[in-house]
Amino acid sequence: MYQTVIVEDDPTISLLHRTFLARDNRFTLARAFPNGYEALEWLRHHTADLIILDVYMPRMTGLDLLRALRAEGIGIDAIMVTAANDSKTVDALLKLGVTDYLVKPFAASRFQQALDTFCQHRETVSHDSVSQQELDALFPSSPASPSAVPPPAAPSVPKGLQARTLDRIRECLRQASRQGATCETIAERSGFSTVTVRRYLTYLVEQGEAVSHVNYDTGGRPCMLYHPLSPLSPLS
Repeated sequence: MYQTVIVEDDPTISLLHRTFLARDNRFTLARAFPNGYEALEWLRHHTADLIILDVYMPRMTGLDLLRALRAEGIGIDAIMVTAANDSKTVDALLKLGVTDYLVKPFAASRFQQALDTFCQHRETVSHDSVSQQELDALFPSSPASPSAVPPPAAPSVPKGLQARTLDRIRECLRQASRQGATCETIAERSGFSTVTVRRYLTYLVEQGEAVSHVNYDTGGRPCMLYHPLSPLSPLS
């Protein structure tokens, strides 16, 4: 799970962030702070993956906090959620590498989109190398080179899923025994988290590439077993 820090001086907005965050089981709240100064002191001694950050706050603004984090080499991704939409502030924050920028007021769906974008970035750069296709997905506004030869069409993958991650989980599923494999087993083989593997396995089941059933013969708590189907491999 991605450890997340919220920095927001408005208690109502901070609670809203927590509520939206709690709906996504890929994230867990590490700490929440009412100003950038307290957040900076904490982040100097603790690690986190993502910071959801306001700009206008007492003691230290979100812009100053992000500048301080970058200056001290504290690597944390940031999603800005703020009323600050003047071009100077937006430009400064974009140059500091924020993952997404939401202007208040915002819809729950837009907040979720920002979380999905962050996860897409993280999954893409978790590999040893990144393909041009994956880079284009990260930078959808990048124009294609007019002289470039278009790559062969690849099977479409739903938003929020990565083709390379899906292929890896397919491969692990092919290696499943006749008894099938649990989500935890495939997670161990693939190197991805159980939460990530479960999302991809659910997709494969929905696409008819795999089947799942509950195994009650564990001697304890029942577990879900997954089996590959064509085009992965037959169950014969």
